Amino acid sequence: MKFSVDKHEKYVVLKLRESKFTNDNTPKLKSEFILLNAEGYHNIVLDLSSVKECNDSQDLSSLLVGDRLCKNANGLFIVTGINPVVAKILEMSNLDQSLVIVSKLDEATDLIFMEEIEKELLGSVDKG
Repeated sequence: MKFSVDKHEKYVVLKLRESKFTNDNTPKLKSEFILLNAEGYHNIVLDLSSVKECNDSQDLSSLLVGDRLCKNANGLFIVTGINPVVAKILEMSNLDQSLVIVSKLDEATDLIFMEEIEKELLGSVDKG
């Protein structure tokens, strides 16, 4: 599986560089989610803009691994760049109900920063 990892202070962007999302490449994706989480990244943005084809919602269930890891670490897992074919499969499998999905990468980063600011403000209220 080909992908790029762009690490930032508050989040990491994982961009798939594959045109197909299949059960051949999902185990590597799950491993990468676990590795990034172990490195301390609680906010993961998955960019699927290169993915044009997905035949099975089972393949997309790997996204739930990333979502669960981020939620358990009090972070966000955001999926962006979804094309209509993948969106339809997410909708049919109800995965669109449990995942945070935005259309553009900058929306994802805005969401993460808003969430981080909110945590800091709530944290300072709790301590004060």
